[in-house]
Formats: sequence, C-alpha cells, structure tokens
Amino acid sequence: MITLASSASVVLGGESVTTSFPLRPVRIIVGFPPGSSADMLARFLAAQLTDRLGQQTIVDNRAGANGIIAGELTTKAPADGHTLLLVSTSHTMNAAVQSKLPFDPAASFAPVTMLGTGPIVLVAHPSLPANNVKALVALAKTKPGVINYAVAGTGGINHFSGALFARLAGIKLTHVPYKGGAAALTNLMAGEVETMFSTLALALRQVRAGKIKALGIGNAERSPLVPDVPTIQEAGVPGYEIMIWWGMLAPAGTPATTIVRLNSELGTILKQPELARRLAADGAMPRSSTSDEFARLLVTEIEKWKRVARDSDIRAE
Repeated sequence: MITLASSASVVLGGESVTTSFPLRPVRIIVGFPPGSSADMLARFLAAQLTDRLGQQTIVDNRAGANGIIAGELTTKAPADGHTLLLVSTSHTMNAAVQSKLPFDPAASFAPVTMLGTGPIVLVAHPSLPANNVKALVALAKTKPGVINYAVAGTGGINHFSGALFARLAGIKLTHVPYKGGAAALTNLMAGEVETMFSTLALALRQVRAGKIKALGIGNAERSPLVPDVPTIQEAGVPGYEIMIWWGMLAPAGTPATTIVRLNSELGTILKQPELARRLAADGAMPRSSTSDEFARLLVTEIEKWKRVARDSDIRAE
C-alpha cells in the first residue's frame, strides 16, 4: 500500500493536487461516554491513526443529547480533516424526532467511511409467556398496548427498533423510557418491563446467563454468537431489518484529498484481525465503504426513520 504523506501529490480526476494533512494532532469527537461501544471503537482507531498519520490522534468524549452536542461541535471546527466525528445510527434518528437540529445531519458533514455494524436483538424477561417472535406477536394482538419494551431514552435506536417492529407486525406496544441502556436492561432483568430491543453487545452476557431470553435478531442474517436465534424476518415479521452501525464524518467542506487519505487509512485499519476480534466479541464486525456509499446510507437512513417516526408518532420529549 502507498501511504500518502504530508504535502504529498495526489492524482484526482487526472489532475495533480497538493495536500498538506495532517499538520497537527487529529481529534475524534465521540458523542457518547467513555466505555461505550462507540468510544472503544474510537480509541482503537485513534491509536492506529496516530501511527499511520504521524500525528497524535486523540478521542474527545462529548456525551449528551443523543450525539447532538458532539455533532454541533464538529460543524464549528475548521474543515481541514483535523476534527472528525464518530457517529452511530442515532445520528440519522435525531433528524426524525428533533424539529430543530443545530446542523443538517447530511449536508453539514463530509462522509469519510463506514466503520462497522452490529446486531439488534429482541430480548424478553423469562416470565413473558412467549418464547418466539410469532408467539409475542400473537400475544400482543390479544393485549393491545399492554406489553411494553424498555428504551434508553425517547427517539433512540431501542425506541425506533420497537416502533418499527410494532408497525410491521401490526401490533401496539408501549415504550418505557430509561436514562440509558444499562438501566433499561437492569429493569428488564428485574421484570419491571417485559421486552427490550437491545444491542447484542449489551444483552449477550445476560442471554447466556439465562437472565433474559432472546427472541429474534434484527439483522437480515443470524449472528454467529447466537446462531440458534432466528432473525425477526424469518421468525414472522417480513421486512424487519435494523442494525446499529458506526461511521466517521468530517465537517462539510473538508478537502477531497483529505477525505481520500482518511478513507484509505481507516480502510486499512478496519482490515486488521485485532479489530475484527474485538468487535466479534460483541457480535459486531468491521465494515468499510467509500465516502459516497456512506453518504447514500446517511440519506437513506434519515428518510427511513422519518417515516417510522411519523407513522409511529415518535417525538422528542
């Protein structure tokens, strides 16, 4: 592989363009607290980018407002590649529930690359008299709005996962908001709520311990970590597909040569077996893309979640 150096000559569209990047330390802003899946991914990437770019790359956690605080901070940074934003699926969901965002989730950013994907799993308390998706749907049809599901705040991926499930299954469920995924899972295990649409990373240990039961995977394919758990599609809800994904953005206007450099370096890092091993422990996997592919994903996801929010009457509280 040819590594682009600072002040290197890069050929784009048949023209030679001179780029000077990086000239100083690079910052990856993460809108979630230390220890979260996004934070751990960012720290692995930062360590590798430090070596590959020849400049220190640091992680700056700016948790709050479902990533909106971090997004706004990124848009105010110079568009030169030295400030990046690691986002997850919630970045596109914010546009569906917030009437006034301080930025446009697509136009305010220059997509760099996707970073990885992970499954969402429908889990339930052992006492729920339904051991599979079909039984849960049948039960919910006899008790409209009675069965509930825990969410880590209104308008997040847990909430949208449940809303999409209910709409496609033709049932009515009631969401119960908590201050975070860990609190939601704790109350599920205590039997205070009946179901939850959780990341597999958060729920896997408790599923294996028998404290909760897994009914279905949101991805289009089964997870190798829980191969006996069917996808929600194959278990009786056609068209249901949701996953958590992570990606890297830069401020809009970042030079194309810098985006090319970052995409190349991150793409190489994502191929490292060590990263695949770390993500696999949580049921996730690295996934790179071109900047254009990631741009299309952002637009598609924003439109998708706006439809779900409208049809399910999801609003920010």
